[in-house]
Amino acid sequence: MNYDYKFGNKFYNYYDNIGIQSTEYKIMAGEQSQPEQPGLEYIMNPRPIFDDPNYIGSGKLKDKVAIITGADSGLGRAAAVAFVKEGAKVVIPYYDEHVDANETKEYIESLGGECLLMSGDITDENFCKQIVDATLDRFGKINILVNNAGVQYQQDSLENISDDQFDWTMKVNVYGMFYLTREVLPYLNPGDSIINLTSVTTFYGDPQLIDYVTTKGAIVGFTRALARNLALKNIRVNAIAPGFFWTPLQPACWVKEKIPSLGADAAMARGAMPYELAPTFVFLASDDSSYMTGQVIHNNGGQVMG
Repeated sequence: MNYDYKFGNKFYNYYDNIGIQSTEYKIMAGEQSQPEQPGLEYIMNPRPIFDDPNYIGSGKLKDKVAIITGADSGLGRAAAVAFVKEGAKVVIPYYDEHVDANETKEYIESLGGECLLMSGDITDENFCKQIVDATLDRFGKINILVNNAGVQYQQDSLENISDDQFDWTMKVNVYGMFYLTREVLPYLNPGDSIINLTSVTTFYGDPQLIDYVTTKGAIVGFTRALARNLALKNIRVNAIAPGFFWTPLQPACWVKEKIPSLGADAAMARGAMPYELAPTFVFLASDDSSYMTGQVIHNNGGQVMG
């Protein structure tokens, strides 16, 4: 299979796409890696930008309660901050990134918002039940579910993907979403919203993320089927397919030499910071998207179009 592609005035092979540079491409971060998934934000260099100080909320989510998995950092953190600015209260289930989670909570509270942290494993059905119970005990309702948590591992071939890796990637990215959505559904009402995170890789098939792409494709199917199932109840189900955003998932996945080139294949010739995706979360969570369900919004700098 030919993985050659043109960048600028030169041709590169996919597997040689490590640290490529051109005058047209803005490097977002230097070489770095982390030993474990899903990664830690507080040790990243540079730190991801998760809040736009010029973003001023207008009450679009006033009195709403949102559960956002994996919002201790990355895209979930950006979504949580934007939701709070729009008047929502947020519940953040996360794995074990306690420093990041507490940093997020402190930032939200500095904005005058309310945040409930819960540490645990979303692949455990009982933890998903605990999330729902704790949310209802604290806030009395659930209006928005964002299935954001996920893991990805770089492997050069299918033969290198172990049974354990495949199983874990599937459980975190798909089973966790399934379990938590099933627990939340009985408490959602007309006008409420579910937002799932898929990936741009689903639409071009990244050859070094085979198991991850498989799970993200499953999320697209889950989103479309559930959207039809819930449409007459006026509960909307949509997905976002981000391109390269500077989050802990990146240094925790890729070899360090690849980090400077991430985002180079986007038409805008750059990656993005988490705050740039926050308004998309708000749009899908609010009444602004009242006639939208079963859709996938692509926010990838033109990496994939159509």
